[in-house]
Amino acid sequence: MNTTASKPAFPWLMLVSRSALFLFFQALIALALTATGTPSAWGESARWWTFVVLFTNLASIYLLVRVFRIEGKHYFEVIRFSRATLKTDLLWFFVSILIGLPLAAVPMNMLAVAIFGDTTTTTGMLFRPIPDWAFVVSFLFPLTIAFAELPTYFGYVMPRLAAQIKNGWIAWLIASFFLGAQHMFLPLILDGRFVLWRLGMYLPFALFAGLVLKLRPTLLPYLMIIHALMDVSAVMVYLMV
Repeated sequence: MNTTASKPAFPWLMLVSRSALFLFFQALIALALTATGTPSAWGESARWWTFVVLFTNLASIYLLVRVFRIEGKHYFEVIRFSRATLKTDLLWFFVSILIGLPLAAVPMNMLAVAIFGDTTTTTGMLFRPIPDWAFVVSFLFPLTIAFAELPTYFGYVMPRLAAQIKNGWIAWLIASFFLGAQHMFLPLILDGRFVLWRLGMYLPFALFAGLVLKLRPTLLPYLMIIHALMDVSAVMVYLMV
């Protein structure tokens, strides 16, 4: 696959694009809240983080379509299943699930206990009550993130960084780190402990997902499905708050 057709800056811009978009859309929500006279608008904007990520996902998908088109490719070619490697991919997929799901769940709870002393504090900070209509709309966030997040970091950025810097392992570390670190800005709550928790909570899973996709790029559509299902479970947490 030719990964050098796009401008050299594009992979680096896409690397930080989601973090920047998180901040941008949260700022827009904060401005709207300010206009309606809501006190502590920035803090209140964090309540609407599922909308921030939904808007970011839509923007990310648009950007992916554009940057792939510049290279003469179609976005859906990158995320399609490979019939030629189906059986081997399924084996890799099931093994990856056994390792990956605990890596996605356990570190966040352990880190919450280490920083806050419990897991309920972080849950309360992240999952604040929202209207019923907002809860329903929030399910669009996991649906769209499947097509936005992993394709950005590992379908587009990682192979192009590898081609630029001539080191696939460094590219894996960079892409994985930025995938994990972006959560600091989703939402950006001005509490150092919360930011630290968000920074570290998904780093192990991000490194693992990146490693799997470095070794087996054809697993991308499979991990996209799992990613969506994981985030459906995240939205369901609202039923408990």
